[in-house]
Amino acid sequence: MACILLAEDDDSLRQFLAKALTRAGHYVVHCGDGSEAMGEIEANAVEFDLLLADIVMPGLDGIELARRAHETIPDLKVLFITGFAAVALHARRSGLMKDTKVLSKPFHLRDLVDQVDRILAA
Repeated sequence: MACILLAEDDDSLRQFLAKALTRAGHYVVHCGDGSEAMGEIEANAVEFDLLLADIVMPGLDGIELARRAHETIPDLKVLFITGFAAVALHARRSGLMKDTKVLSKPFHLRDLVDQVDRILAA
């Protein structure tokens, strides 16, 4: 079982993804924006294995969240779920987030679970 931090500003999508990942056997903490997610990391209540984040969110966006999260948890794996894949790919190519993965919206739930499993197994 992995500990996943999910940051997604769309309430219904966030609830759906959290439920699906929990059913897949993971422990999921879900937040409505990057600032709330960073608060969860700073609270140190859980050592997260994976950050699953949208890129475009109010307050702290997903890319900045991932940067800050890596300062606290250097081994944290990151998967962006976004309709703005080009932004994440540009950040990754520039060396800012070289180890991140990107899953473009819309996606099938099975694709998300498979991608999460692959990332965690690496």
